[in-house]
This record gives sequence, structure tokens and C-alpha cells, in this order.
Amino acid sequence: MSTGDIPDLDPKQAFDLLASRPEALLLDVRSRVEYDYVGHPVGALHVAWKEFPAWSENPDFLTEVRRAIAAVRPEPVEAVPVLAICRSGARSRAAAQALERAGFRELYNVAEGFEGDKDAENHRNTVNGWRARGLPWEQT
Repeated sequence: MSTGDIPDLDPKQAFDLLASRPEALLLDVRSRVEYDYVGHPVGALHVAWKEFPAWSENPDFLTEVRRAIAAVRPEPVEAVPVLAICRSGARSRAAAQALERAGFRELYNVAEGFEGDKDAENHRNTVNGWRARGLPWEQT
């Protein structure tokens, strides 16, 4: 897989893949504030790609991802299928590309993200995305 070839999945496709492949992991790359207060998919691992308030890239992202995966999967972390999710699909794509460059072999981008696109009133969670599709989520 070369950069740019990471497949997009809508949230339902991602949920179905996770259900059919228990070795796969959902990686939420949003900021800690988004993950905790907006909510997150049930069972998602969290490692921020960019962090509030400066929105600068997490310099320890790859190390933190490897550590988080190793804590829950015995196989080499680069072999674990990873589905990256963010608010609407942009940060997760960038994070998945970084993982690909680091040697991860099976990556997917959850294109609509957790909150999805904005509607006509500039609100999220109504048009598409993990929450709008009624998939399992929680707040911490």
C-alpha cells in the first residue's frame, strides 16, 4: 500500500469490518477534549494526532500508537489492521498516512469521521458520521 491508497470506509463499513475482524482496531486521533467531551466510538483507542489549543502535530504520535496497540494485541503492531477516525475524516487520513510511512500494513480511513459533515445550519452530527448513523458511542 503506498501513501494515498488508504481506503476510505464510511462509519457503517468500518463498524462491520471491526465486527468481522476482531484483530482490527479503531484508532481515534482527535484531541483529548474531543474524545472525552464530544464522545467516541465504544472500544476505540485514543492517540491524538493534533492537540488543542495549538493544533500542532503530536511529536510522539507513532510511539504512542505502537504502545497503545501493543497493550491490547500480541502480534507485531505494524500487522494489526488499523481504522483511523477523527471528527470528519481529514486528520484521520493524515494520521493513517503517517502510520503507513512508519510501516503499518493495513490501514483504513473512516471518511465521515465521528461527527460528520456540517448541515445547512453549520451543525455536525446530523448529516453523516459515526454518531449520526447510530453506531455505538460513549462519553467519558
